[in-house]
Amino acid sequence: DAPGLDAPSIDAAQVQSSCTGKLAQPLDSTWTVVSKGTNRTANVHVPANYDPTKPTPVVLNFHGFTSDATQEALLSGMSAKADQEGFVVVYPEGLNSSWNAGACCGTSASDGTDDVQFVSDLIDSLEVQLCVDTKRVFATGMSNGAFLSHRLGCEMSDRIAAIAPVAGVMGIPDCKPSRAVPVMEFHGTLDPLVPYDGSATLGFPSVADTFAGWAARDACTDGTPAETYRNADAHCATYSKCASGATVTLCTIDGGGHTWPGGLPVPALGYTSPNISATSEMWTFFTEHPMP
Repeated sequence: DAPGLDAPSIDAAQVQSSCTGKLAQPLDSTWTVVSKGTNRTANVHVPANYDPTKPTPVVLNFHGFTSDATQEALLSGMSAKADQEGFVVVYPEGLNSSWNAGACCGTSASDGTDDVQFVSDLIDSLEVQLCVDTKRVFATGMSNGAFLSHRLGCEMSDRIAAIAPVAGVMGIPDCKPSRAVPVMEFHGTLDPLVPYDGSATLGFPSVADTFAGWAARDACTDGTPAETYRNADAHCATYSKCASGATVTLCTIDGGGHTWPGGLPVPALGYTSPNISATSEMWTFFTEHPMP
């Protein structure tokens, strides 16, 4: 038997003690966070079973370009999953419906908005007001929000335990995380906005290059990824022999559009596969990859 398996670690005890005096939170509320002198907002969904004395995981879920926090909640259906599994889900709002993720998108990118600092300030606020499990703060997002998730994996690996981008690729040229970051990405082969094979015009790398880039960064030694999921048009491949217990997974939707697999269909953006739930699969992945 592993010694001390049932005893709380020192870290857990420290987190527990830091949560004394925390108050219960409303299920849904809009928070305002001042970041670099600008009022920023985020919609925060606290599960009904939230215990203000128990360290609770957090998933940051970033909307796409021209979208918003409310639409992202509808698209991903993540609040219901949060209620079921007992985690806090946060839907931040980008300035002018955009995020600065390097190559993408809108005025946040062109103006150089410091969204990485905003996310850091937001996590600070969450840790002050909620009983947050600091080893279990995760990031996902759709499209522009997925690009931002990649960037956070690169630049905030000290606070973001793992990432799960949907329909977005790496948007910055220099990604040097301080540790191996677990990654699970989802992408459709017929995505009309973020092409699966990349776009030199837009400055977007291919999905394959983004996947291989994370495998290299995480020092994966598998050689080739192994298939870990297949159901009709949805299939996933995983590098599982990576540094510090990290894994890197790509879930491809054959014929999939610029959509959230298993989520709310948006016919104008292509096919949404019902054969895999990105929300469910990424939550399972997150539970397996807390901060080392």
